[in-house]
Amino acid sequence: MVKNTAVGHKKFWHSFRFAAHGIAAAFRSELNMKVHSGLAVLVLAAAAVFRLPLSSWMLLLLAITLVLAAELLNTAIEATIDLLSPEIHPLAKKAKDTAAGAVLLTAVFAVIAGIYVFYHPVMDWITSLMS
Repeated sequence: MVKNTAVGHKKFWHSFRFAAHGIAAAFRSELNMKVHSGLAVLVLAAAAVFRLPLSSWMLLLLAITLVLAAELLNTAIEATIDLLSPEIHPLAKKAKDTAAGAVLLTAVFAVIAGIYVFYHPVMDWITSLMS
């Protein structure tokens, strides 16, 4: 691993590059990161089609950001546990399961937020189709 030996503003910009590498690595290696990202694109496309107000966009972006951030943290925790405890250990399982639980909790919030934001626009659209 390359150590960040830059100083000042260079170190600041290098930290963004390292963060981008981490996001890309998680996207390449984690199926759930791909699934969450794909669903995020679909949700944002639907928000554009339904011309949702800014407040709805902000709620959707918050939910998406929370899920993706939780997935990144889960990936980091799992990698660290695998490095420190390659053998099966109850505490390693507990750490991994708890991190996965955080992703599940944020995903449930995202679904609830999506229902809240899309319920009336979708029902209005269905009603217009039926009349």
